[in-house]
Amino acid sequence: MRSTKLLLPALLVAGLTTPVAAAGPAAAAPPPGWTFAGTQLVWTAPGPIPPGDAAVEFWDGDRLLGVPRPSADLRSYTLDGAAVTSADRLQVRASGTRLDAEEPARPMGSTPPPAPAPLPAGAVDPGKPGPFPTRTGEYALDPITVPGYPTPIEVQAVVVAPKGPHGKRPLALFLHGRHFTCYDPADPTRILLSWPCPAGAKPVPSHRGYLQAQRLLASQGYLTVSISANGVNAQDAQDREAGAGARSALVRAHLAKWADWAGPGRGSAPEIVRASPAADLSNVFLVGHSRGGEGVNRAATDSITPPPPGSGYDGPVRWKIKGDLLIGPTIFGHNPAPDVPSVTFLPGCDGDVSDLQGQMYLDATRGVSRGAALHSALYFVGANHNYFNTEWTPGQAEAPAFDDFRSPPDDAVCSPGTATRLTAAQQQTAGATYIAAAARLFVAGDQRVLPLLDGSGVRAPSADPARVLGHAIGGARSAFVVPDDATTATGGARMCAQVPEDPATSCGGPSGRLESPHFTRFYGVSPEPGRFAVALAWSAEGQPAVVRPGQAVSLAGARELALRLIVPANTVANRFDVAVTDRAGRRAQLGSVSLDGLPATGRLSARWAQEVRVPLPSHGIDLRQVAALELVPRSGAGQAWLIDAYGWSHGLPDPRPVALPRVDVGALTVREGDSGTQTYQVPVTVSGDGPGSVRLFVNDENGRTFTHRLVTLQPGRHRIEIPMQVAGNTRWSAGARRALLAKAVQGTVAGRYTGGLTVLDDDPEPTLTVTPVAEEVAEGGALTWRATLSEAADVAIFRLGAPVAPVGGPELSTTDVDADWFRQQVYPPEEPLPSRPLSSTRLTTAIYIPAGETSADFTVPTVSDAETEPAEQVRLHFTTLPPGGREFTLVGKVTGEAPNRR
Repeated sequence: MRSTKLLLPALLVAGLTTPVAAAGPAAAAPPPGWTFAGTQLVWTAPGPIPPGDAAVEFWDGDRLLGVPRPSADLRSYTLDGAAVTSADRLQVRASGTRLDAEEPARPMGSTPPPAPAPLPAGAVDPGKPGPFPTRTGEYALDPITVPGYPTPIEVQAVVVAPKGPHGKRPLALFLHGRHFTCYDPADPTRILLSWPCPAGAKPVPSHRGYLQAQRLLASQGYLTVSISANGVNAQDAQDREAGAGARSALVRAHLAKWADWAGPGRGSAPEIVRASPAADLSNVFLVGHSRGGEGVNRAATDSITPPPPGSGYDGPVRWKIKGDLLIGPTIFGHNPAPDVPSVTFLPGCDGDVSDLQGQMYLDATRGVSRGAALHSALYFVGANHNYFNTEWTPGQAEAPAFDDFRSPPDDAVCSPGTATRLTAAQQQTAGATYIAAAARLFVAGDQRVLPLLDGSGVRAPSADPARVLGHAIGGARSAFVVPDDATTATGGARMCAQVPEDPATSCGGPSGRLESPHFTRFYGVSPEPGRFAVALAWSAEGQPAVVRPGQAVSLAGARELALRLIVPANTVANRFDVAVTDRAGRRAQLGSVSLDGLPATGRLSARWAQEVRVPLPSHGIDLRQVAALELVPRSGAGQAWLIDAYGWSHGLPDPRPVALPRVDVGALTVREGDSGTQTYQVPVTVSGDGPGSVRLFVNDENGRTFTHRLVTLQPGRHRIEIPMQVAGNTRWSAGARRALLAKAVQGTVAGRYTGGLTVLDDDPEPTLTVTPVAEEVAEGGALTWRATLSEAADVAIFRLGAPVAPVGGPELSTTDVDADWFRQQVYPPEEPLPSRPLSSTRLTTAIYIPAGETSADFTVPTVSDAETEPAEQVRLHFTTLPPGGREFTLVGKVTGEAPNRR
């Protein structure tokens, strides 16, 4: 988990709201920065948090509470319907990184070794400009409306096109990620997440951030268009699926315009479009950055299997998407388009989507469809998240910009100026080169570029000095070991759970869950069935590890065996002998592989699998019946993890995308009622016909665990109903949310993957009365008031108080109250010394009545000293968040004579 400062420019996310637990008595009041406000849980940061792409999430220990919405000033985050059971364990995270506390970096026990020799150059270099000069222009059309988004979404783009080629040209469309939408040129500290921009503020032109890659592609003969999505970014915080469907609708709306302009509508096209070659809509290549990556992935799914009506674009599909390029993408739903080829960039120094969850664009496709589409991951050593977009890069951007990797300046891998950290220019050039590589492979069909993307271990010289490592699944591979329930492991190997319930079964062993991009959790679900890897551990050289698939597998026709292996960061020369055994027991020694760990500090998600290959024999073993894989370490004690193994052949088959059955999760909102139990059916719609299976996850009534159900889809069945019960009562509560999630397993795709049941409480809030117990005490005493409710509630009652200057007379100071109490109440932290009036500090205290109780005492502990002082006052003004509830002020007096001096 990356160590992160409170002001990390992290991520502001959308409403993937997971239900929270029905409240019970809380262990303690929340830590500073947290408040309960009626049925809302609020965290206030010490300063604005610029929105990014990863999800800002509220957690109760290791339990996801939900995704809050931001305030206009980007400081306060509010989760509706929140009722917590352990208030003292509240945390704010984004991609697993704490935002509300400074965390120590994981001890690595090693330092990054020197960089190895560069990989050999590939046969072709896609980073070289093509023969065509380019022209640039922009268009802005009428906005579109998207259900659930009150403000229409802009249809605006920058076009870079080639000059000179005849005939229609393939179209490459770029979609940026989630960023603040407006800024004030007169005040660089004023950034906004609103749309349209208010007076005095200008839109952030995030869509102009990929001009280098656009110009490279245009010089090679592609039409390119980069579209603006500020209207989505400003509104997706209330969207359960974080804007994926809205971004898809925006992409498809632009593609529909380009389809018009390629035909009879060309005469009405914008000037830049008319001045450019017509688009070939049968050859579309999509590039998405961060949330934009999730958006273009969804657009690919929606273009093959249309969403239910009312998605924001319901027109005909007049285009064919040949591939996706995803830059540091989010994938909250773990729902990749399985039959659309993709390349995913994983930035090694990503400080936004720092868990590198985009790895799921590969791993979550396994077994879902035919597996013919190539899915590649490229790990960019030393690249951050933002600098792939020049408008998010300091010194290049029009609006304020920052380096998203904001850990301490002594990070040995990612701090600027280290041997591994890329400069902005280096990162952008490397990104443009590999974007062009993917376009050349998926659209132009030039398989000479395939080794740059499929884990063959070559480089594109134009990207130098960037070190880019790759692995892939799909394409001309045949599955051998893809760990599942039927796989067994013996010797120095054991099957391990990627997302375990019992730490003993974890891929991290008894120490707990292993942090790795391959083991990214799905929406907080834990444990998650069906997700396995193989953990290898040995205490001496030569201890074999044997892995057997559930049944013998044919590798006939494959040239090599490809393995995806994780080795510990910063290690060198991890060598393994590799052998296979057929069903008859004949064993073939295939050769040896050697891997160096990725360069890392304790702040990086560097446990990423590298691809290694060994040749398969032509005789001596029956490749039609391969029954076991053997790995023998040739180094001292160590560990590694096998993700999977495949028979590999050169080439790229036609992925032949097909319209698989599609599931979309619905949502219901109901009232609680006063008595009895009602059963409601939460719908899951199924589009299309054909066999397939999907796993549905449902929160229990307490919000603590998910139950799962594997559903087999039947032809002609277009609705799955999931019953959920609601028990009515007359006690005030926060209501409840129960999440329903869908994840494709085999032969299907998930569109809208999240929904569920929202229960609105219909009971009045109890009346709060505060009476003095000891509102005048001598030094060393405790000012005390008693808060009483007219009746118990199902959630904690919270009122926030802050000191204000007294009307007359001296005020209690920071050294008049207990020092530990003062430190606990002040956020951001302050020390009592030097002594100063309490009203001049950031002290925030609270009256807190736990759920199920009707009263609690509120105290201000004071300390005595040897000085003779006049009586001092403290005035605490209490209010509610948001404002509008009953306000009141408590006044306490402390006399100078301590009780022990009487």
